[in-house]
Amino acid sequence: MEALHLREDGWLDGAHSVPSPNFDHRPEGEVPTLLVIHAISLPPDEFGGPGVEQLFTNTLRGEVHPYYAQIEHLRVSAHFFIRRDGALMQFVSTHERAWHAGISCWNARERCNDFSVGIELEGCDSMPFEAVQYERLAALTHALQQALPLADIAGHSDVAPGRKTDPGPFFDWPRYRSLLAENGD
Repeated sequence: MEALHLREDGWLDGAHSVPSPNFDHRPEGEVPTLLVIHAISLPPDEFGGPGVEQLFTNTLRGEVHPYYAQIEHLRVSAHFFIRRDGALMQFVSTHERAWHAGISCWNARERCNDFSVGIELEGCDSMPFEAVQYERLAALTHALQQALPLADIAGHSDVAPGRKTDPGPFFDWPRYRSLLAENGD
């Protein structure tokens, strides 16, 4: 997998850029020190469609799927999205605050969006992720660690326990950490 590079403007070379309106500025002086890993599929447990991109760009239409009618009003985003085939999309500059973690806490600090970067994997709680997703996630993590003062990596379920379950029981943390170690992290 090719090396990735985060530019000075917070956008990643090699990612397909799809700017989301769902972001704002980080608090003054705040930098990302936490990487939060998520999983999402729209419709639930289905892959490959435009639902996630539409959700993050406020173009999801409730009449397309019954589940969409429940969530079309949400204003959410993540910095990055990794599809099942390894395709990488970026919605928000890492300099800005994406709206991915919601009500959250890490190491006694609330409002994780203030100090984190969010990566969504196309997946769910009921099936394993693809090998190429782990490879892309490790490469992306490495690029982010080279450019940002990231000190911790957590799952959405770690920063919002009881409220969120992703990246879920099928996310292979040892595999991911092994790939990070291969990259020299």
